[in-house]
Amino acid sequence: MTGESAGFGPYVARTLFGLYGWVVFILCALFALLAVLFVPGEERRHKLAAGASRAIFVLAGIPAEIHGLDNIPDGHAVVVANHASYVDGFLLKGYLPSRFSFVVKGEMRGVPVAHFLLRRSGAKFVERFSASGSSRDARKIVKAARGGHSLAFFPEGTFHREAGVNRFRAGAFVSAVRGHMPIVPIAISGTREILPAGRMWPWPARPRFEVLPPIMPNDAAFEDHRVLAEKARQQILAALDEPDLCAQSTPGQATGSGDPA
Repeated sequence: MTGESAGFGPYVARTLFGLYGWVVFILCALFALLAVLFVPGEERRHKLAAGASRAIFVLAGIPAEIHGLDNIPDGHAVVVANHASYVDGFLLKGYLPSRFSFVVKGEMRGVPVAHFLLRRSGAKFVERFSASGSSRDARKIVKAARGGHSLAFFPEGTFHREAGVNRFRAGAFVSAVRGHMPIVPIAISGTREILPAGRMWPWPARPRFEVLPPIMPNDAAFEDHRVLAEKARQQILAALDEPDLCAQSTPGQATGSGDPA
């Protein structure tokens, strides 16, 4: 077999997987959209959206490898996870308990269908670029945390093609401190290979997430949300085989003390 033909086979396989993956995603997204349109009750909508998210991975033939779900406290908590891919949100939505509401970047308000789907599924939005909007949204999230709502954040705020864990914005940790709620770190791997930044064609890979031991409110780290953010970040880094993208930063840059989310 020539080198050219040897390379052609994997290309065809990835192309076929990409086509199939998009068909699966569209069908599952349509099901979720119909569910949030017509099903009464937020709890039912949460569960149906979670089922549709799990189905994306199962039907695509890349079922997720999940570890440590028993580390999630029975009561309310704040989940924080590293962000590596477009599919991370679906992974967490599919496998976290349905009581968790996702905190999503405010730019999604400008995508009508996605905004509607997320809002009806219980998501909360945080404006990142307007100071007044950011403060308003941050106050709403802190109020939700104080009211006992379980929240899920990607505290890096976005993701890049480069492997590694970047600085954590403060919003998740301020919410946990003020709501007196445990922080539950989650380490996500494998999703960057499926659909990284800058590529819209999925490739087959095995997604994995590991729920790490929670940081409880009686931990000394809860005295300062910056310290709490760095402790959670270091736990996630220790569970991943990825570089620390803040390693060359100064201490004051590590956790983004002024960022609301």
